[in-house]
Amino acid sequence: MAARRAGAAGMTALQIFTAPPTFYGDKAGMTGAKVARFHAALAEGGIEPGDVLVHAAYVLNTASPEEEKATRARAGLTKELERTQAIGALGCCFHPGSAVTSDPEQAAIRVGETIRAAVERVPGTARVLVENTAGAGKTMGRTPEEIALMLSQVPSELRHRTGYGLDTCHLFAAGHDIATSPESLRAVLDRFEQVIGEPPAFFHLNDSQHPFGSNKDRHALLGAGEIGAEPFRWLLADTRAAAVPCVLETPHERDDTAEDDATADPADLRMMAFLREWSAVSGT
Repeated sequence: MAARRAGAAGMTALQIFTAPPTFYGDKAGMTGAKVARFHAALAEGGIEPGDVLVHAAYVLNTASPEEEKATRARAGLTKELERTQAIGALGCCFHPGSAVTSDPEQAAIRVGETIRAAVERVPGTARVLVENTAGAGKTMGRTPEEIALMLSQVPSELRHRTGYGLDTCHLFAAGHDIATSPESLRAVLDRFEQVIGEPPAFFHLNDSQHPFGSNKDRHALLGAGEIGAEPFRWLLADTRAAAVPCVLETPHERDDTAEDDATADPADLRMMAFLREWSAVSGT
């Protein structure tokens, strides 16, 4: 149904959960029948499996210094990648988690070791993709240096199975200036690419309910938050955004949707109209 609703909104990329996001999901599998139904729904909407992202469960704390939590997070991320590979998606993105009371550098290394374990155990082409964070407390992944350290734990022969993506709300909340000018936005993207050594594999397009540098992860409709409309036009004009899936994680208008309702949410339709207009203006 997620694929059908995305198709109804005219979307060309999609992000899904493959298991309930408030559980570890370290036992959940993916049946062939479910994969077939999903691919059929993607085909109906004209969405390619390679433009699908899987979002990992929120409860996975791969940065945790507590052995039990770290072990479960490692098993959970491996299963996420297994299900991602089964549906032929581009990759699985995840929040690295919090260092809690531990040293951030060691926490970043633990995240990287978890990524390495997942790609070593699950053969295929699906990627494990670090998502940047808003930087509240001791959450990891706020800076390009932290993400680079995580990915450096993966052997060179497996690095093509990894990467990162950027969430615009998280960038803004973490104090990266993406809203002052096209130049400031470009400088942020350049820095992530230079430090990590590669461009982002995806973007999450979200405005922010809270001010610049707030470290608060609260999404708003594009143009209705503190970032404003113009930075999204600038981003769409950047070749890095044109080359990868750009996913909306913006609020819906409908609080509840019937399980068999394949129509698009009205807010999604408005966001897609804005994105098409902005893409036309930027020539992308």
